[in-house]
Amino acid sequence: MTTVRFQADADLRQAIVTGTIRRQPNLDFQSAYTAELEGKKDSEVLAIAAQNDRVLVTHDRKTMPAEFGEFIMSKTSSGVLILSQNLSVSDAIEALILVWEASTAEEWVNQIMSIPF
Repeated sequence: MTTVRFQADADLRQAIVTGTIRRQPNLDFQSAYTAELEGKKDSEVLAIAAQNDRVLVTHDRKTMPAEFGEFIMSKTSSGVLILSQNLSVSDAIEALILVWEASTAEEWVNQIMSIPF
């Protein structure tokens, strides 16, 4: 069982990344800046997250679900977690920590989930 590792999409609020790491320093959460995701297409972002065995965390409810569906038809994804933009930073942090504590990376393979549902 492997620990979940996260990859922030370029649209994810940095305060969520920073706050999550501050609350749980052992959690592995790579920023979009570090992964050089700015300006990349959804399919490229999904590929980068998959290559690095990271669950992609995004606010993109508009295009990411369809891109994810297309992606997993031919490739394996480490998973996608869509956080509502209406979710407070503290609630987003709590949700990510819960996912990290209560699930394994294997459970996220080719899965997509939205919070709130």
